[in-house]
Amino acid sequence: MTDGKTDGRPIEVLLVEDDPGDVLLTTEAFEHNKVQNTLHVVEDGEKAMAFLRREGEYSGKPRPDLVLLDLNLPRKDGREVLGEIKDDEELRSIPVVVLTTSEADEDILRSYRLHANAYVTKPVDFERFVSVVRRIDDFFVTVVKLPR
Repeated sequence: MTDGKTDGRPIEVLLVEDDPGDVLLTTEAFEHNKVQNTLHVVEDGEKAMAFLRREGEYSGKPRPDLVLLDLNLPRKDGREVLGEIKDDEELRSIPVVVLTTSEADEDILRSYRLHANAYVTKPVDFERFVSVVRRIDDFFVTVVKLPR
């Protein structure tokens, strides 16, 4: 298991998820895996962009090293958020993992066309969900070199 660090610091992860059950599952998966990353949570696409741009109530928040993005969000859809992130010179280098219930081919294709770094379908079973979070953590913290 990784220590959740890159260059000696914890990874800042932004979870963009409107389902409280999925937020709880992700939080528990991080705790279960002993992931030392800092998990920030916002529940809609507008708040996600404000967090990423460090605007308003998010002005003191750190820039995320990784975004876990649901597609079906209120106020601003996850596809719109992904497009805005990848169109923004300051944000486009942040890896975005689409973590969603959708298995639709059109969602997968569109996400990759919008330059998602990975597309992961959420398992409904807790143990499988924990395994998915562990694999995301292992890959993006241990294998991949993240930008500073």
